[in-house]
Amino acid sequence: MRILQLHCDYVEYTPVKKEIKSAEEIIPESKRLEEIVVAFVAVEESDNADVAKRAIAEISESMKKIGCSKLLLYPYAHLSSKLASPTTALLLLQDMEKNAPGLEVYRSPFGWTKSYKLQVKGHPLAENSKTITAGDEKEKDSSSNALKAESKIQSYWHILTPDGKLHDIDKFNFAKYQNLEVLAKYEAAKKRAVDEPPPHVKLMKKLAIADYEPASDAGNMRFYPNGRLMKSLIERYVTDKVMEYGGFEVETPIMYDSHHPSMESYFHRFPARQYSIDSEGKHLFLRFAACFGQFLMAKDFQLSYKNMPLKLYELTRYSFRREQSGELVGLRRLRAFTMPDCHAMCTDMNQAKEEFRKRFELSRDVLTGLGIENKDYEMAIRFTEEFYNENKSLIEEIVAKLGKPVLVEMWKERFFYFVLKWEFNYVDNLGKASALSTDQIDVENGKRYNIDFMDDTNKPLNPIILHNSPSGAIERVIYTLLEKAATDQREGRKPMFPLWLAPTQVRLIPVKPEFLDYCEKLADKLTENEIRVDVDDRNESVGKSIRDAETEWIRYIIVIGEKEVNSTTLSIRDRKSKDPHNFSIEEFIASIKEETKGKPFMRINMGRSVAKRPQIMV
Repeated sequence: MRILQLHCDYVEYTPVKKEIKSAEEIIPESKRLEEIVVAFVAVEESDNADVAKRAIAEISESMKKIGCSKLLLYPYAHLSSKLASPTTALLLLQDMEKNAPGLEVYRSPFGWTKSYKLQVKGHPLAENSKTITAGDEKEKDSSSNALKAESKIQSYWHILTPDGKLHDIDKFNFAKYQNLEVLAKYEAAKKRAVDEPPPHVKLMKKLAIADYEPASDAGNMRFYPNGRLMKSLIERYVTDKVMEYGGFEVETPIMYDSHHPSMESYFHRFPARQYSIDSEGKHLFLRFAACFGQFLMAKDFQLSYKNMPLKLYELTRYSFRREQSGELVGLRRLRAFTMPDCHAMCTDMNQAKEEFRKRFELSRDVLTGLGIENKDYEMAIRFTEEFYNENKSLIEEIVAKLGKPVLVEMWKERFFYFVLKWEFNYVDNLGKASALSTDQIDVENGKRYNIDFMDDTNKPLNPIILHNSPSGAIERVIYTLLEKAATDQREGRKPMFPLWLAPTQVRLIPVKPEFLDYCEKLADKLTENEIRVDVDDRNESVGKSIRDAETEWIRYIIVIGEKEVNSTTLSIRDRKSKDPHNFSIEEFIASIKEETKGKPFMRINMGRSVAKRPQIMV
């Protein structure tokens, strides 16, 4: 059923002549209705009484939002090319008319050509369209059944230590591994909702990084210039590391047909909370990962074993998941997020395991480069009992490389598409765990998506696929850095970002306006050497300017007075140390270059002049 819904000041219509033989028998007369919602309705061949019931319920619900209780149902065949028979269409329209409690319902005559005019109100909810199909409920039932089946999976929890020993979780001594214990309890409880905002929420606002967007859906954030700069740098860094590893960067659509043959079984076998869109007869969903697009792309490649492992990579801006509202908090868990997604198509399990090892090291390297160290996260690893028994050496090797105990979930039988999955989890200041890097060994989707390659005997085979995000969501990386900074602050250390990620790396503060010209020239030189620098040219005292720079976590502060203008060295305040350091300009530039070596650079995103910046109210 297709519906165009309009909130109108008025509608006038006049039946002119019968359009079909089965048109309703009426006495043609003009009618004018005011302050009314007009629903133009096309009844389609697959529609039934259930569709009509859900259609009038959705119309009623939207009418409540605009405070209107008067409805005109207007048969309108031009919305669809797959119309129901006239008899069925009239019966369903009559059902809708009868099943609208609380509404004053009118219906224009069925089967007549009519002249009409109307005036639509000018507010954002005045116009909308709906597509309601008989498959919607079946789809919900299928997802519901899949979720029920998932909840019945039998799994066992253990702790695996670097010496290869598997311990019962209730007998393991967590005295030296408090965050691992928090992770274990968190996974067992599966309570994702939060009772209070974690510290990073206050910091992301205070530092003008990000904030909630009240005009959007929950979990869709706004990023201010500082946040956009940080996101861009992290995105570039992760992408560069994946390209060094051998990834081929691609781009794929953000929405897919839920009834596409390759996707329908995946959709219900491994359900997620989707955003759905109806368009031109298709029921589309917004992607919750880059898997679909990359798999469909790989299906169309002509592949040989010589091309393997094939590594496809996309930085999705965005992936979408309709997480429960109680779970949405700050940058920790979002409904729209940026995910680096790298898949490797492998010839067999041996090649997959070798690639798996490389990607484990890639992920650790990426996190270290982002300022997230081995001590900052706990590892969870999940596998089937069969895979564990056949591949103990691989799992033990990975845990030994990490060098500390990990949480294990072992399944008696395989339910998901993967046989092995690990993730690094950051435990925040409220004891909530959030996954960062992850990788999976997928034994199903090569066949499901009809991806094949020719082996050395010219026989077509389906690949084993690895799913890796070397950093996890970009927003979650910023959340982790802010939560780490909050811990530093609580424990008496000065919070700060890694220098290469700091929105402003150096601030120049002139003592008097006559030193502004020198500041500009010095700023030019620093910028030429890929250093983000700004100038506090406001009419403020030096003391206030220094305090403001400290509040913004700016790493280096240089006050410029007559002494500095006439000297070959600069006295530089370093946020990392208590006492100022004296450097020549060349020495200062060299020290920053050394600390930011191997990291991407972007110019400052708020303009050099502090005086010209808007006040971001957060």
